[in-house]
Amino acid sequence: MAVGDRLKLDAQSAAFGICEVVDENMANAARVHAVENGKNISDNMMIAFGGAAPLHAARLCEKLGIDRCLVPPGAGVGSAIGFLKAPFGYESLVSRIIGLSTFQPDDINGLIADLKATAMGFVAQGTAVQGTGGAITCEVVAFMRYRGQGWEIPVLLPDRPFTTADADLIRADFRAAYARFFGRAIDGLSGLEIEIVTISVKAADHRPAPQRHELTSGRAEAAVSSSRPVFDPARGEALSTAIFERTSLAAGDRVSGPAVIVERETSTVVTSPFDAVMQSDGSLLLIRKEV
Repeated sequence: MAVGDRLKLDAQSAAFGICEVVDENMANAARVHAVENGKNISDNMMIAFGGAAPLHAARLCEKLGIDRCLVPPGAGVGSAIGFLKAPFGYESLVSRIIGLSTFQPDDINGLIADLKATAMGFVAQGTAVQGTGGAITCEVVAFMRYRGQGWEIPVLLPDRPFTTADADLIRADFRAAYARFFGRAIDGLSGLEIEIVTISVKAADHRPAPQRHELTSGRAEAAVSSSRPVFDPARGEALSTAIFERTSLAAGDRVSGPAVIVERETSTVVTSPFDAVMQSDGSLLLIRKEV
């Protein structure tokens, strides 16, 4: 009320303004991140996890031009679920400036062997304590740049011993990665050195791949058991909004926004431009309505 009184706004208008500021701050951060990485943010699907994300996700999709958003089951405790299900892993890295024009395979092989021994040794101890004892896989990544640049980009390297001929392979992989990040590689500057700045080895115990689920757009309209007025930011007014228990929805059920889907750890707000469809794995898929 104090905010509204100072701005001569009623409680609902003040609350809407606060939410809009919060949502715009988050949307702008996403825009900046996308631009810095040369991505078109509207080409992506949003994944909302954490207790607050499902509350804001649909509005952020409106602001960012994203047409689909996935809210996984247990989103409110997603970090805890991820911690329990993620492979046991460790990353070991070392910073060393290595120009590709003076590439020495024995040096880089020695560095990677030391990093791998450290990372795999740590993971082996962890899996022994956990009792998993599965196979350990490694991922070797070089963080590279054109000499003189102030940032590096990750380039996946093959997990095998290198030879002198691999300098050209690494150079080509860097140029391809650079083009993916920034639209094109830098051409036409003779003598422009490409260099490795940091080498990383990530070791992790092998876990079975998760089961794949095909997304469905659903057609069965879920029956509405209760509703109440909820302010809809897209329309700028309170609308009659259906209230659903997430556990009451079956795979393929479609909820037309505006709606609120409630569960124990959070609630998913489905604004008027979106529908929500329950998926076979318990995820909710928000889909922008066709105009």
